[in-house]
Amino acid sequence: MDLIVQPQRAPLRGIVPVPADKSITHRAILFAALADGTSRVVAESAGEDNRSTLAAIRALGVEAEVGASEMTISGRGLEGLREPAAPLDCGNSGTTMRLFAGVLAAQRFRSVLVGDESLSKRPMARVATPLRLRGARIEGRLDPKRPGDLTAPLEIGPLPAPHVLSEISYDLPIPTAQVKSALLLSGLWAAGATSVSEPLVSRDHTERMLSSLGVPIERVGSVVALDPAAFSGRLPAFEIKVPGDPSAAAFLVAAALLVPGSEVGVRSVGLNPTRTGFFDLVRLMGGQLAAQAHGDEVGEPFGEIAARHGGLVAVSAGGETVVRAIDEIPVLCALAARARGTTIIADARELRVKESDRIAAMATVLRAFGVACEEQPDGMVIEGNPDGPLRAATVDAASDHRIAMSAALLGLVADGESRVTGADSIATSFPRFAGTLRALGADVRAVSSG
Repeated sequence: MDLIVQPQRAPLRGIVPVPADKSITHRAILFAALADGTSRVVAESAGEDNRSTLAAIRALGVEAEVGASEMTISGRGLEGLREPAAPLDCGNSGTTMRLFAGVLAAQRFRSVLVGDESLSKRPMARVATPLRLRGARIEGRLDPKRPGDLTAPLEIGPLPAPHVLSEISYDLPIPTAQVKSALLLSGLWAAGATSVSEPLVSRDHTERMLSSLGVPIERVGSVVALDPAAFSGRLPAFEIKVPGDPSAAAFLVAAALLVPGSEVGVRSVGLNPTRTGFFDLVRLMGGQLAAQAHGDEVGEPFGEIAARHGGLVAVSAGGETVVRAIDEIPVLCALAARARGTTIIADARELRVKESDRIAAMATVLRAFGVACEEQPDGMVIEGNPDGPLRAATVDAASDHRIAMSAALLGLVADGESRVTGADSIATSFPRFAGTLRALGADVRAVSSG
């Protein structure tokens, strides 16, 4: 699938929903599978990544009924998973692979985690190493491009005798919620405490949800700990209406900021502070953005966001703000293309090992639209071009949903028709992206590639 994007001649206007938060939905499905009893998870427009997690719990013996936007999951408890008959296909979802590594590390059966071509290139030693340190058996394929690293397929278990994971205190070399979550999940079966320290605090959905389900989680600064001695050994069934994904909302906010005269609102969006770095950066750029909290779901705050077009200025982004905006850096690049001045993005080396090398991919996209930029090892320097339209372009999304959507937004402010090839990947996180933009007044359509 390709996207055809016409220059936007009129303001974008409206209040729209976004898909359920992908990160929270992964965890809700997995925790429901491990709970005692039947849980209900309402997740609007869940994408392909979440369906990979759902398929994995089914393969482990968990029954799940799935409707248009609701899942009813009959949990098997912490000791009830069964050996899968075939490798568990995680698709393109790094979250699925790394979180399940933490769960499967504690099981007395063997399992294999596989993924698509993109996921099979992503680094997995970062999760295998600490799990091995607490006694798990994990084998992977040696990475020919990164000596000492591993990639999928991952063969996990069975857990050697005495069939109990040990305590661990682990310092993560980089902030990563997926590895932190894998260690905390494995701690549910451990004989001693699990303590994880990060250089900067990454998203905390796992901690919030486990705590809301009665698991003793403590955080002091950037250290989070789970003590099984104070844990009942059971997770209760629960109900959750997953808030909208702030990463998806970022693209609609950016569309409003880019197109003159636009006013766009997004309802029921997650407002977890470990995920709102992009919105903080928008405000630093002078963007007109308002957020109103309305409540919380299983420890996750949510509310409404409204954005309005206005002049943007360049910004320097790095440190903990980039950690809280790591998935939104591609769309931040799109905003930087129209900001006055030079935007500097640093401390984002992790983008090199996402679904694509997002630093290299966005540099290619920006240059195609006539925006001057320079790659850095851990980021980018972007010269804003706020005066006049950008140059229309045909660009390759590099099989990456966030690159595809960022490129589509740049097409809205180009001087002619633009084309984003390989946009199938958008279904990973925002299946109705093109339709949502059309609902706001944009001329964006999907066509068959080739």
